Amino acid sequence: MHENFPSKFINPRNVEVWLPPGYNPSIRYPVLYVHDGQNVFNPSTSYTGIAWEIDSVAESLIAKGKIIPPIVVAVWNSPLRFLEYMPNKPAENIRQQLQQMGRAGEVISDNYLRFLVEELKPFIDKTYSTNPAPSSTFIMGASMGGLISLYAAMEYPHIFGGAACLSTHWPALNGVVVDHLQNSPPDPNKVRLYFDHGTINLDSLYHPFQQRVDAILTNAGFVMGDNMLTHKFEGADHNERAWRDRVYRPLLFLLGKSTD
Repeated sequence: MHENFPSKFINPRNVEVWLPPGYNPSIRYPVLYVHDGQNVFNPSTSYTGIAWEIDSVAESLIAKGKIIPPIVVAVWNSPLRFLEYMPNKPAENIRQQLQQMGRAGEVISDNYLRFLVEELKPFIDKTYSTNPAPSSTFIMGASMGGLISLYAAMEYPHIFGGAACLSTHWPALNGVVVDHLQNSPPDPNKVRLYFDHGTINLDSLYHPFQQRVDAILTNAGFVMGDNMLTHKFEGADHNERAWRDRVYRPLLFLLGKSTD
């Protein structure tokens, strides 16, 4: 645990790093950055008391020879989670709406991404045996964490070669991120994208948005099942338990040695 990791862009926060079994400094490992880091490994620190348990899931997939062993970097969120995870560019012209929603302050996701790219990633690459190439650097999150993961891949394709977006909260601010995606889709030759959603509670809202996103990306040159994948999970809710149960899917997509 790197407690209160400092930054000149955002407030300090905890950063947890998981190393795969048999970690060897002579091997260069891919790195997966995950948002809402307190929910990633340990149920005792998770918001709901249930964690994704990515460490256990990854260990199982590694043992079965399904994925390339990764280093997982869990970046804890802060009380400014919405402002840090809501993509800046789509939100630039709707400040009045943000104020009406009671969201105090400015959207600061560009600063959050600068923290990841300019401060945290260089530290991780210096401290651990990583493969720093974009083809081995991935980012993942759920809900608002899905939005910021996609935004990271759009803004920094030379850093993040793949993003996994679970239960992406497309309705945020009336779906402005989808509009932004249509106007500025990422390069299918540079990034790989995973999406999923359930069908219960908040997740019940996502299907029409996801259909539009799939169409936008397909028109931009992405190929479903190749550099893009979308899954719909019937009966799945919007919570850590649901994401824990299916997090193996994005791990296979981003790090897989063979097709699931």
